[in-house]
Amino acid sequence: MKFKLNNKEIELTDEEVQEIVKQNPKPKGVEIKRWDKDEIIFTSTKQTVKEAVEEAVSNEISLEYANLINADLSNANLSNADLFNTKLFNAYLSNADLYNASLSNANLRYASLSNADLRNASLSNADLRNANLRYASLSNADLRNASLSNADL
Repeated sequence: MKFKLNNKEIELTDEEVQEIVKQNPKPKGVEIKRWDKDEIIFTSTKQTVKEAVEEAVSNEISLEYANLINADLSNANLSNADLFNTKLFNAYLSNADLYNASLSNANLRYASLSNADLRNASLSNADLRNANLRYASLSNADLRNASLSNADL
C-alpha cells in the first residue's frame, strides 16, 4: 500500500500497516470523573467534553457529582440531565438546553447561562453566585434556597 508521509510517498506491506495500527490504538474518548473522589462516572466515545456530556445525557446516565469545572457546554442539549451536586464552576452553558434538568446542589458560581433554557429545571440549593443568567428562560424553575447573590439576571 502506498501512503504519503511528510510529502513523501512510502510503501508498506499489509503486515506493516497492521502492526502500526496495533501499536497505535484509536484514542479513547473523554472520561468524566467525580469531583469528590477519584472515580470515573462515564467514559465517552467522543473527543470533547461537550460531546461526552451530551452522550451521557442521551443515554440517561446520571452525572451526579461530576467535575465539569470550566467546561464549555454552550449550545449543549442537556434536557432531563441529572447534574445533581455537579461542579460547573465557571462553566459555559450559554444557549444550553437544560429543560427539566436536575441541577440541585450544583456549583454554578461564575457560570455563563445566558440564553439557557432552564424551564422546569431544579436548581434548589444551587450556588449561582456571580452567574450570568441574562435572557435565560426560568419558567417553572425551582430556585428554592439557591444562592443568587451578584448573579446577573
